[in-house]
Amino acid sequence: MLIKNAELKGKAFADLRCDQGLIVEMGKGLQALANETVIDAQGGALIPGLHDHHIHLYSLAASYSSVACGPPNVTNSKQLADALISDKGEGWLRGIAYHDSVAGELTRWQLDQYINDRPVRIQHRSGKMWIVNSRAAEILQLNKHKDLQGVHCDDSGQVTGRLFRLDDWLREKLGVSTLPDIKPVSTLLASYGVTGITDATPTNSFSMVAELTKAIEQNKLLQRVELMGAIDLPESDHPYLTRGAVKLLLDEHKLPEFDQLVNHIQQAHQQNRPAAIHCVTRTELIFALSALLAAGRYPGDRIEHASVTPDEALSLMQEAQVSVVTQHGFIKERGDQYLADVKPEYHELLYRGKTFLDAGIPLAGSSDAPYGSPDPWLTMRAALDRRSDSGKTISKKECLTPEQALALFTGAARAPGSAQREITVGACADFCLLDRGWKSARTRLDCRDVKATIRDGKLIYYR
Repeated sequence: MLIKNAELKGKAFADLRCDQGLIVEMGKGLQALANETVIDAQGGALIPGLHDHHIHLYSLAASYSSVACGPPNVTNSKQLADALISDKGEGWLRGIAYHDSVAGELTRWQLDQYINDRPVRIQHRSGKMWIVNSRAAEILQLNKHKDLQGVHCDDSGQVTGRLFRLDDWLREKLGVSTLPDIKPVSTLLASYGVTGITDATPTNSFSMVAELTKAIEQNKLLQRVELMGAIDLPESDHPYLTRGAVKLLLDEHKLPEFDQLVNHIQQAHQQNRPAAIHCVTRTELIFALSALLAAGRYPGDRIEHASVTPDEALSLMQEAQVSVVTQHGFIKERGDQYLADVKPEYHELLYRGKTFLDAGIPLAGSSDAPYGSPDPWLTMRAALDRRSDSGKTISKKECLTPEQALALFTGAARAPGSAQREITVGACADFCLLDRGWKSARTRLDCRDVKATIRDGKLIYYR
């Protein structure tokens, strides 16, 4: 492949030749070889292919056949009832993105009032809980599983239909044997300039390695994948699929024993894998950092989300030498709800940006899709202006520059927050080509500016 007249680093124009997945030649006036694919960039900025450092690929695919049950589409109980009733399918109804602001802490009895003639399961926006109605509870035989950790019961011992961290159990009980088609989602990501993703699903296992390998070989999955998972996740021998960090979940209301968490981190390090620890509260963050320090530093250890980061945690982050993978897009998508729900003294601590960079803490961006929009350019804009959907600014001092926002998605997959990957001879040929120069693109940060996406020297998107 030959790319001609590309703008590099906002100024120089050059031609690039790619072969066997690498940049093999750069200069001006390069001539096309016989049967060589040629793309004329026409002065458009050529940047490294974007990498989403925290996404849930199959959940994102499933979300497109699910009913939206939370803001901004659904904001009250009547709208929730209408949304559920409007689904004319049969069998299980799958809802997503529920938030307590809609109708409080949902139980099966409330759901029964909306719909009781078919089984319903609705996922909370946090991703850690499902709520089912009574018809679903009967099918799942929840009354026989009251002792299962995660099955919630009220004070009288009745199951409420609220299921915490029971995704695998629920999937097994439902007998879900086929996964949703990920080709439409992968194609969408390619249209955003995304050439790589890190799938952060904690339950990824041997079967997921097999599924993703098959999807890549069938050309349904166009991106490189760094795959997180449990300690028993096997390595992959496919060049586009790499075993990544051990994903560790923390829930403030039931934190593990400290020594147990330290041991899990050390087990990850013994496999030459970083630990990636889910932290959305101050308590979870301090607990995780303390455990990482006790376990011993390891390159690539990462904090996922860092939703609330107090100043006193910064020195611990520096000492632990962790990267932060966060979701500035939530400022845009959930900011108004945060301003209503989160204590005012914490507003300045939400999904921080500039503070991390000023402290020398590597910072990377992600969508956390389907819990956020999969569009990385939306996340970049949110990191830039930190405005909620209604236009309210949340902690202006945390705003990034356009270049810093872009860098959130252009570091190495295994080293989130590392320096932007270089476009130079010998480098991997993963690119995002914009239809305009960077001077114009930096004022927009818009996915509609993506003209072509190239992974491993092969065109995976072009318009």
